[in-house]
Amino acid sequence: MKEYKYKINGNAYKVAVGDIDNNVAQVEVNGIPYKVELDSVKKPVTIVNAPRPSAAPRTETGAKVISKPAAAPSSGYQVKSPLPGTILSIPVKVGDTVSASDTVVILEAMKMENAIHAGRDGKVSSISVNPGDAVLEGAVILTIE
Repeated sequence: MKEYKYKINGNAYKVAVGDIDNNVAQVEVNGIPYKVELDSVKKPVTIVNAPRPSAAPRTETGAKVISKPAAAPSSGYQVKSPLPGTILSIPVKVGDTVSASDTVVILEAMKMENAIHAGRDGKVSSISVNPGDAVLEGAVILTIE
């Protein structure tokens, strides 16, 4: 039991509070036991709506814009996405000559920008994606001849 001493209007009180069970407390005031019923306060229930993830970009027809890995290899060297993400920018265009260390695509994945390099010297023959497109791992981004 927890004991407290109070002075009310000059009168001293010795109060001991015991166990509380089902909103009923065992209280002793100056040696006299009492059963004190406590009001139960109903707390309002807060419903939290989790934010919905943003939807994948869609074309004018409503189809999702996701480049999937190519089924059959084409001629030339293919620069593929090393991880799933979103194409932020493509600093090269078809016909540009690139060296192996040149950055050909900026890919955003896990809130980080990743520079994708050409991987070999050559000329950009085709670009398979556009800025803003979502790509999967292994998707062909561009082809170098």
